[in-house]
Amino acid sequence: YTDVSSPAVAQQEAEVFAATAGIPDKLYSRLELQMKGIDPEVMKSYATFAKTAAEHLDIEVGKHWALRKAVKDRLTLLKSVHIYKKHRVQYEVRNYYRFMHFHKLTGSTLDTFLEYIERNLPEGIALKVTKVELQELPEHLRK
Repeated sequence: YTDVSSPAVAQQEAEVFAATAGIPDKLYSRLELQMKGIDPEVMKSYATFAKTAAEHLDIEVGKHWALRKAVKDRLTLLKSVHIYKKHRVQYEVRNYYRFMHFHKLTGSTLDTFLEYIERNLPEGIALKVTKVELQELPEHLRK
């Protein structure tokens, strides 16, 4: 008995069914990872981990880089709730960004790779994934 109510289980069953039905695997020309975090050393270590994982899966690693400076968000608040407008407090959040590109992936390799690196995502890092899929040219444009 399997619980089909969760989307992850339903997706896994759909992937198994697609593999057995003879449907060709999707092809992706590029996978772009955007990492956002507050500690640049943790992000650098995680980028090394993702690169090593990609090399073990024979995924072509493209360029990877980090922004030179942090993106700073400042918030200014009054110290007092009612009066004393001259007395203020400033809070600052520094966010660091790192980008990575991977090239020429199949759908099954991409799913395995993403699941692995997302499960090992450290605290304090947000991951944004962008996939660029290769598609066949439509029939009306081939002529």
